[in-house]
Amino acid sequence: MFKRILIANRGEIAMRIIRTCRRMGIETCVVHSTVDKESLPVRMADVAICIGPGPAKQSYLNINNIIAAAELADVDAIHPGFGFLSENSHFAQVVRDCKIEFIGPLSSSMEALGNKAKAKALAIVAKVPTIPGSVGPVNSQEEAIAVARKIGYPVMIKATNGGGGRGMRIAHNDASLVSGLISAQREAEAAFGSADCIIEAYVQRARHIEIQIIGDQHGNVVALGERDCSTQRRHQKLVEESPSPVITEATRQAMCADAVKLAKAANYFNAGTVEFIYDLDRKAYFFLEMNTRIQVEHPVTEMCTGLDLIKHQILVAAGEPLRFKQADIKPEGHAIEVRINAEDWEKGFIPHPGKINMYVAPSGKGVRVDSHCYAGYTIPPNYDSMIAKLIVHGDTREEAIQLLQLALGEYIIEGPKTTIGFHQRLLKDARFLNNQITTKWVDEVFMKELGVG
Repeated sequence: MFKRILIANRGEIAMRIIRTCRRMGIETCVVHSTVDKESLPVRMADVAICIGPGPAKQSYLNINNIIAAAELADVDAIHPGFGFLSENSHFAQVVRDCKIEFIGPLSSSMEALGNKAKAKALAIVAKVPTIPGSVGPVNSQEEAIAVARKIGYPVMIKATNGGGGRGMRIAHNDASLVSGLISAQREAEAAFGSADCIIEAYVQRARHIEIQIIGDQHGNVVALGERDCSTQRRHQKLVEESPSPVITEATRQAMCADAVKLAKAANYFNAGTVEFIYDLDRKAYFFLEMNTRIQVEHPVTEMCTGLDLIKHQILVAAGEPLRFKQADIKPEGHAIEVRINAEDWEKGFIPHPGKINMYVAPSGKGVRVDSHCYAGYTIPPNYDSMIAKLIVHGDTREEAIQLLQLALGEYIIEGPKTTIGFHQRLLKDARFLNNQITTKWVDEVFMKELGVG
């Protein structure tokens, strides 16, 4: 087993990894930027090394500085968390070339699944349902129009290396397709270094459902159940829950089986998430993409299964076989997660960094808070605005929602504006309570009713 792990990340996920490493008797080294020198992970890790100034490109995305820190701290492995370099196949390979274990999949698996076009082609070979559209990137506007006319409008333009809603556009005719393709390519080139885009049919009434999987280096892959992430704003997840309240057990089992097939086709090991779009009208699902890392919403699965996913990531990276089989996975109850961000949701969710003057997190049976914040901590403007993830678990969805409402009411954060008020309103809406939403509902209905752009 590893003696010391470097955490190439920050914020709540860095704290999350530190806590599991402590329970496993593993020392931790946290790298940090100058603006994060007072952060909780820096205070709690066994070793902390500054790797650069505030801008991520000069610190958390600086591979040379991270490797130098790893060698200085004499670590056995690097955990990338999520975001930053977590899905960078080059980084994963550099880490392994330096005789340090990367707590994640092989670079070849990341390359096969991280690119949407390559992942779709692999899914087709593995006989996993895919959305009608181009298999590879479109090479011209004329080709894009031909694909769109063949499958029928509306269509979705998607950057092959995209994520977080960037490089995505919806087109309803040839004219909007051409303009959308140009803007998506421009955005994708700036954000991801590649302008490649694919064209796919746009599912108009959809739910977003993802399957958590984990595999070991001995060919075993297990699906740990699904998470419903349909409550989104501009393709950014707001609420995640498990189990999904809209799919049947037969669909759930089929999705899990297809997720495992895809992972095995890519020779995948460690934690990953296979994402699907569920068409409410057709009662059918289609492969969307795969995230080759731990997800922000992984605690939802942990609450339902009782597993520590970070622990099993570390065990898999150390070469151990999975300690459970598919038949052992029997999720219980209902879990829901919301993200508490330092944002002014009444002004379009604009970031609202600054000093936290008072901080009191909720607690009690069935309530979990993953956070790196405390009273007196200043949220920097350089990174994601997340303050915490609030996760609850109850016997039923109704009980979990009630528990979440109570927990939000107990949360006290004074200083920056937060999204607590937004979540409180959302949880009272009859359409959310009755599962009458789609991935577009927040943007097209709920936000407009609140009078927020």
